[in-house]
Amino acid sequence: MRFSSLLLSAGLGAAATIPRQADTSCTNPVKRAEWRTLSTEVQKQYVDAVLCLKTKPSGMGLNTTRYDDFPYVHTHLDKTIHTVAMFLPWHRLFVKSTKTPSATVAIRALWRKHPPTPFTSFGFLCSVWLIRLQYCSYWDWTLDTDDVTKAPVWDPETGFGGNGDPAIDPMKESSAKKCLVDGPLKGSQVAYTMSGYQPHCLARNFNSGIAFPGDMLADSYTKAFVDKVAALDNYADFRYSLEGGPHGAIHSAVGGDMSPATSPNDPIFFLHHGQVDRLWTQWQQENPEKRTTEFGGPKTQGKNSGEATLEDVMPYLGLVPDVKVKETMSTQASRLCYTY
Repeated sequence: MRFSSLLLSAGLGAAATIPRQADTSCTNPVKRAEWRTLSTEVQKQYVDAVLCLKTKPSGMGLNTTRYDDFPYVHTHLDKTIHTVAMFLPWHRLFVKSTKTPSATVAIRALWRKHPPTPFTSFGFLCSVWLIRLQYCSYWDWTLDTDDVTKAPVWDPETGFGGNGDPAIDPMKESSAKKCLVDGPLKGSQVAYTMSGYQPHCLARNFNSGIAFPGDMLADSYTKAFVDKVAALDNYADFRYSLEGGPHGAIHSAVGGDMSPATSPNDPIFFLHHGQVDRLWTQWQQENPEKRTTEFGGPKTQGKNSGEATLEDVMPYLGLVPDVKVKETMSTQASRLCYTY
């Protein structure tokens, strides 16, 4: 039974490479799977795990829930982690960052009620811990561009529910929120907006050609478009095009809480960024010796940005320890250890 109260850029710059160093500590990487390939039971466990985190206190000493830690951190680092070189490695670790003591305690309580379920098709055990389910899930939006509003992630029974209330027009009233009308997150509250602590309903506002022109901006993340991005031959160009194209289009297409920097308010954020990370991983695997150490572009936003390097430290405000970029350049590094 589900818990009821819950869970572009300045300058491209040149990319640099350093000699690749082997990391032999990841001997049994977890394999992430696309959302629609998961069993109904595992999909439910994932959502239950998200909802569970919304019943637990902050792991950072905030007066909000453990789940709210993620939009809090993401928002406060907005200009540090977007339209800059570290966009991809920073988000790679952020999606994985639920592996913290407070998250573990939260998920263990759920685990006692729902024992781990084998992923027989993948040949390993994937528990209901949120970190494991995030390892195992992403949303491949290129499969849904014919009609993104019918993507499986929006299903009210096997997904996260769909659009916000169609009777509300936030264009006429700036304070209006298109609260979800179906699915397991209906009635769910989130704590933060870009203005700070402002509890409100979880909202979506699909850019589906009704309230806005266009069709969920699907032309920006078709397979053909993504293939063009993947054909770029250096990290700086690839990051710039992936972030400003498919990545940004999905945030704008879903709207509501997915639009501003508080986008982790919506659990779809993590599946979306799983796909972004998957595309980067596939790009790296085209030439792993070069691309798992290739990094470059603007270090900060603005005209006076210096050149980013693998030695740059990525901040997480205490959510997890700060790490250097080079520690997250491979998904099979010791602190990550997963594949697609």
